[in-house]
Amino acid sequence: MNDAHWHLVVNHFPIIGTIFGFGILIAGLLLKNKTTINTAYFIFIVAALFAFASMSTGEGAEEMVEDLPSVGKQIIHEHEEMAEKLALVLYVLGAISILGLILNIKNHSKAKLITYLALIFGIVAVYLGKETGTTGGEVRHTEIRTDANGAAVQKMESEDKD
Repeated sequence: MNDAHWHLVVNHFPIIGTIFGFGILIAGLLLKNKTTINTAYFIFIVAALFAFASMSTGEGAEEMVEDLPSVGKQIIHEHEEMAEKLALVLYVLGAISILGLILNIKNHSKAKLITYLALIFGIVAVYLGKETGTTGGEVRHTEIRTDANGAAVQKMESEDKD
């Protein structure tokens, strides 16, 4: 398998995992259940690890597709910029989650504060994950592009069919 294939294999979990982790964290807060909150922390940590794997394979994937028709360097650059922001937030969220796990296990008085900090970073991560997923999808799926470039590509593709 090449980097493009590995990138496609690992790049979905940072986004989907963050969404699931965020939902589980909210459930844990509403239920006041430390085990549920710890589960969310664990998912955030795994999401951060997969973000690292995704970032590690992104450059190789870029090299393989940047010169393909209808892709181009600009659209990949937009995806790369968004992915870097998401990865940074997920790394911080992963670190917060490690701290949260430790504090919850020790029944520390600051555990609740860390949970709310994770919630805030989780909101940001879910938003950036949505944006990163959209820009990543636009790399190869011209039908979801909304800019003038996407419209031009779709027009060229429809003219090719004629």
